[in-house]
Amino acid sequence: MWSKVKLRRSPFLCKGISIKKKGTLPRLQYTLLFNLCFSAMDGSDGSAAPPPQPPPAAAADLKAAEQLILQWDPTASPCSDRMVFDGEDRAEAERYLQAVDVIRRALKNSPAGASGSPRKSGTAASTIQIAMVRLEDEFRHILVSRANAYEIDSIIDLNSLSLPRSSSGDLMPDLPEPEPEDEGLNLRRSVGSSNNLEGSNTPSYRSTSSIREIDLLPDDAAQDLRSIADRMIAAGYGRECFQVYGSVRKSALELCFRHLGIERLSIGDVQRLDWVALESKIRRWIRAARVCIRIIFASEQRLCDLIFAGSTGDEAPFVETVKGAAVQLLSFAEAISIGRRSPEKLFKILDLHDALSDLLPDVAVVFHSRALESLNTQVSDIITRLADAVRGILSEFESAVLREPSKIPVPGGTIHPLTRYVMNYISLISDYKQTLLQLIVSKPPAVQRLPGDEAGEALPEVDLPEPAKLSPLASHLIWIIVILQFNMESKAQLYKDAALSHLFLMNNFHYIVQKVKGSPELHEMIGDDFLKKLTAKFRQLATSYVRATWVKILYFLRDEGLHVGGSFSSSVSKSTLRERFKGFNAAFDEVHRTQSAWFVPESQLREELRISISEKLLPAYRFFLGRFRQHIESGRHPEMYIKYSAEDLELALSDFFEGCPPPLQGRRKSH
Repeated sequence: MWSKVKLRRSPFLCKGISIKKKGTLPRLQYTLLFNLCFSAMDGSDGSAAPPPQPPPAAAADLKAAEQLILQWDPTASPCSDRMVFDGEDRAEAERYLQAVDVIRRALKNSPAGASGSPRKSGTAASTIQIAMVRLEDEFRHILVSRANAYEIDSIIDLNSLSLPRSSSGDLMPDLPEPEPEDEGLNLRRSVGSSNNLEGSNTPSYRSTSSIREIDLLPDDAAQDLRSIADRMIAAGYGRECFQVYGSVRKSALELCFRHLGIERLSIGDVQRLDWVALESKIRRWIRAARVCIRIIFASEQRLCDLIFAGSTGDEAPFVETVKGAAVQLLSFAEAISIGRRSPEKLFKILDLHDALSDLLPDVAVVFHSRALESLNTQVSDIITRLADAVRGILSEFESAVLREPSKIPVPGGTIHPLTRYVMNYISLISDYKQTLLQLIVSKPPAVQRLPGDEAGEALPEVDLPEPAKLSPLASHLIWIIVILQFNMESKAQLYKDAALSHLFLMNNFHYIVQKVKGSPELHEMIGDDFLKKLTAKFRQLATSYVRATWVKILYFLRDEGLHVGGSFSSSVSKSTLRERFKGFNAAFDEVHRTQSAWFVPESQLREELRISISEKLLPAYRFFLGRFRQHIESGRHPEMYIKYSAEDLELALSDFFEGCPPPLQGRRKSH
């Protein structure tokens, strides 16, 4: 039964409606009529329509909601020190959220709400502002207090680890010793969505390709944050919510960065570092970048999805959180990519190139939003510049090998430091074969001119294998070996002794051959044909050394000129024979003194060289001594002429090429 109310004659006319006499109408009809009259006014008389009055039940709900909000007013309520979402009783938090919903709906349904802005004046509007301040505090408190305790510890553990090797290779060793292979992540992983075990502090992980996502907050905390964020965004306080989220999570990222050793360095700071320090930082940065992209940033993205997905401007919180950190992370690689090029930087630049190339698909997944598109572009640009740097460094390395200026011969004709460095260098180059085959696309010229030589002296032409079977990278490696040989041949001319010059080249060419044989990748690329030519070259040099040293010594052991009255005479000139023995002794003593100080570092080559000398010297000496010793021993002081037995000579040869001449006395046996 509708209640009756009395109506006086209206002093005004509603458009299309005229009330001519008193009467009674049901309350609902009266309310509708009243609202209709005021809503029909267009304000032509300067009066404003009063706000509609809500039904009694709605008004009661609104008043109760306002009272609940005011109870938690952080500036007025005694319970404001407590947090709504801290209690074990979830009903209080639910009631608070429902109260916010009631007030928000009331604001939305008011004529002022039709303009689209929830921030309006009035009691409900001021109450919603109080509620937003409280929800902002609650949001911050949950983010800070409910973050999983294992978050930072997990990142610290990962600091010394790499993700599993990709096809492009993991960190490569520095010259010359390799590092132990990094282990894979020792983490518990589950494919698909991750769920924490109830009551357990153990983190769970889910794997998408190479991305590993950590639960940064417990599920119930993420749900509370989602509930709060929905209300703040709907009430027009999304920006405040995003700022709180970004501020808290950025602080967490900064802490992770400190544990991972990521410093805030400008491009200038990086380029001023000495190479030893920079090399260490590159190694640390690569590991940190993998952790940041595949774990930290990916986990931050997942947390944003849990809290803000589907909300208006849901990209903003993630952008707010990670963009500054990502720019800081990438600025280091950017500085390396545009820094000064030098040969020693090649392998760390290749490490950077491989690491970023391997991370590029993950970067595209994590930074998929339009607001972060510039980060994808930046990573691609850095990779391109690193590739250009690799090609430039290889070219500069070739020139450096060719122009290496040292003019002091190495003592003892041993392996030149340049030979060791270059062969270790190209052995490591071959370890990056898969990457360099893609980056090195042009072959070197077969003939180049020596720089700074006005006469334009040309390097010798190289008889390379069939071009169709030789990659551009292999051509460059062969070319480096060729110019290294050319440089060593120039340095061999610094020795005044031709035998030592041959020994020096033999040592260096033998080292080249052994390094090629010892690297399957390098051997495969340059091929057997070129290796056979290198082997033949060093054997030829060994033969040249033997001839240069021992032919003149063996010359003293010849028969010619010893016989009186012709070669068929049985008479021997003792004076000539004595001169031959004296000449042999003096020549051998000199060779023993000098060549014991010469050095052949490879033990097998050293022994082979001694055997080669023995096979020529000892039979000739035994034969000469057997034929003519009686002529010396029949005269006076035979020990002055027959100084060595064949056994003495054999023992003395063991002193050769040791780099430290012992006294010859004491080596002799009695005979």
